[in-house]
Amino acid sequence: MRKPLIAGNWKMNKTVSESVEFAREFVGKVSDVNDRDILICPPFTSLYAMREIFKDTGVKLGAQNMYYKDSGAYTGEISPLMLKDVGCDYVILGHSERRHIFGEDDNLINEKVVAAVSHGLIPILCVGELLEDREAGKTFDVVGNQLERGLKGISSKDNFVVAYEPVWAIGTGKTATPELAEEVHSFLREKLASLFGKEKAETVRILYGGSVKPENVNGLMAMKNIDGALVGGASLKVDSFVKIVKFGR
Repeated sequence: MRKPLIAGNWKMNKTVSESVEFAREFVGKVSDVNDRDILICPPFTSLYAMREIFKDTGVKLGAQNMYYKDSGAYTGEISPLMLKDVGCDYVILGHSERRHIFGEDDNLINEKVVAAVSHGLIPILCVGELLEDREAGKTFDVVGNQLERGLKGISSKDNFVVAYEPVWAIGTGKTATPELAEEVHSFLREKLASLFGKEKAETVRILYGGSVKPENVNGLMAMKNIDGALVGGASLKVDSFVKIVKFGR
């Protein structure tokens, strides 16, 4: 049985003081949750402050991106060593905004995934199709290629998470129906089985991302192959994110 993972991706939102205020209120409201994993990925500037609040709680800390080198002349970048040192357990890689706004390709994303695993970080590899891909019937081709290329060099012994985020549903208010999302999640699990074997595929958590809200989380989480959610805007408010974390209750 795969333990659900509910992750909040704050993107470029919240100052340090706003992050601290959120974290202090949030931990008190989820202290009774132990049957699912909870993760928040704030901006880099808030990581250390939030680590101090999350210490000795069940809430995990993650980063939204990283570079694959340990150190060097890479102005503006953050290394896996820095993320480990500041207390991160997870790192989001290959998010559609990194792919489509900042031009990251599968090769660069793969180098990041390999580096994260080698440093004991759990990568959340994001895959997802554009609206034109879906309308052209290319969804499986796109997400299958992103998955295979992103996990090149990764073994069945390595720990990683996959997140399916249809680009047309991110921040648009449009959500894939649970059945549509499940169709892609099932395909991704079959693809994982072809790459790593069925036993490994059954242990990998595949999250859904794309306008997840308290109103739709129960339907999504009822699907066999949806193991959690990567939540954007709804994770920025304590009450809405608590409701998502406590789905099904």
